[in-house]
Amino acid sequence: MKVLLISDVESLGYFGDVVEVKDGYARNYLIPQGYATVPTDAAVKSIEKERATRADQRKLAREQLEAAASRFDDASVIITAKGNEQGHLFGSVSEKDIAENLREQGFEVATEMVRMDHGHIKELGRHEVKIRFAADLVKPVAVAVLGQDEGQDVESEELQSEETE
Repeated sequence: MKVLLISDVESLGYFGDVVEVKDGYARNYLIPQGYATVPTDAAVKSIEKERATRADQRKLAREQLEAAASRFDDASVIITAKGNEQGHLFGSVSEKDIAENLREQGFEVATEMVRMDHGHIKELGRHEVKIRFAADLVKPVAVAVLGQDEGQDVESEELQSEETE
């Protein structure tokens, strides 16, 4: 069934697009929720101007996202956490911890943008997380989780010196 989207629907289309979807998806979700309507000639013509305006807004927003993503090219995170001799953390490093560290460094990042492929980090060492700006715009960020003792940890000094080189 073809429907005219009257709202942006992630992974389906944008306002004003005519898309083909399964009948049940259209009748039971898109149309009742106000995301789509039946594509008549009058409906398509009535939203054409708004569609062009929204396309320009999406283009501008995309340029801003790409500019923000380019600032993350050399981003890295160093977090100290308590762990045992085998390198297992007594807690874990979450998306929130990484986002807070990046914000302290001056990056504008929401916690929801931080993506971890394998769940929270539970071991010392180097890890990689992704910052998701859009579905197709993702930047990797290196995360070093260092052990902490009551004083300065020798291993953390070595890792920090490697980061600066």
